[in-house]
Amino acid sequence: MNEGVADTQILLAEDNPHDAELTMRVLRKRNLARKLVWVEDGVAALEFIFGPNHRTDAELRHKPRLILLDLKMPKLNGIEVLKRLKSDARAKVIPVVVLTSSREETDLDTCYDLGVNSYIVKPVESETFTEAVTQLGLYWMLHNEQPHN
Repeated sequence: MNEGVADTQILLAEDNPHDAELTMRVLRKRNLARKLVWVEDGVAALEFIFGPNHRTDAELRHKPRLILLDLKMPKLNGIEVLKRLKSDARAKVIPVVVLTSSREETDLDTCYDLGVNSYIVKPVESETFTEAVTQLGLYWMLHNEQPHN
């Protein structure tokens, strides 16, 4: 499902194929993501941004305008991905929206302590999920101003 990896607008890190497909379909239908890349685990998310071995001495491999991050993923969970992203001067300005089924207070608090830009609990109903993804896409892709570095 990866499209136009160069100039990626959105990186979607989501291990559930159903949720990923629905998210991508909504964003594309609303013309909110011309270039979207989907990865299924935390290791792949970090490799997409930093390259193999997550090098700290080189330019970022990719710098999407937005990262949609699930928390409960295989290989490396979303909290560890968030920790790595927000601790790197080159990547910390990339907006990260956690899009998760977790309502655990500790997850919410930890994510905000680490610098997440937004935390959204995935609605169970398909129609409500569609609306939530539409609204987050509208805000982060059309209205949010980002730094130029």
